[in-house]
Amino acid sequence: MNFLSKPLAQYVEAHSSTPSPLLQKLERETWVKRLHPGMVSGAYQGEFLKMFSYMIRPARVLEIGTYTGYSAICMAQGLEEGGTLHTIEINEELENPVREYIEKAGLTNHIQLHIGNALDIIPTLNEAFDLVFIDADKINYSRYYDLVFDKVKKGGFILADNVLWFGKVLDNEQDKDTTALHAFNEKIQADERVENVMLALRDGLMLVRKCKM
Repeated sequence: MNFLSKPLAQYVEAHSSTPSPLLQKLERETWVKRLHPGMVSGAYQGEFLKMFSYMIRPARVLEIGTYTGYSAICMAQGLEEGGTLHTIEINEELENPVREYIEKAGLTNHIQLHIGNALDIIPTLNEAFDLVFIDADKINYSRYYDLVFDKVKKGGFILADNVLWFGKVLDNEQDKDTTALHAFNEKIQADERVENVMLALRDGLMLVRKCKM
């Protein structure tokens, strides 16, 4: 989803860095081989995630929703030396192709892939995270936020994807996913422990900085 006109979106991408050949191949394969290929972060958002990771140089990152691994590879590039990114994917059919691309990216020692339900896995992770990226089933966004909040360092960040949900958050009649995302957005806005800004990038990104424990 992109709220810019097609010509303007093309102009923006033309004036942004080009992803590596490996990421370009991964995106093409995602569109050819996978269901719901629009879920892949893609060039524009992927470059933003990589750049943001380089800016904050996280030691520990948690991603909820790996899909084909594009965003994990992008964020892992900005890790501080010796850093680790944990990524959780519920679809076990994606495990082998994701591991293949992690290896091709030379990030096997920096990305830990967990296969299973994030609601079960997150409580087992005894880490203090500098960055959490939420990009999984929309109905559970608020639950993921609550589960990870105490695991995020003070001054750390939480990013949540798809918070505009094709613009449907403005609809009077909303489906379950839209209702859940609107409730999540309201939850963040009301949380006095954080500062937040909603970015109209692709389908919307909520950027949250934890200010209070």
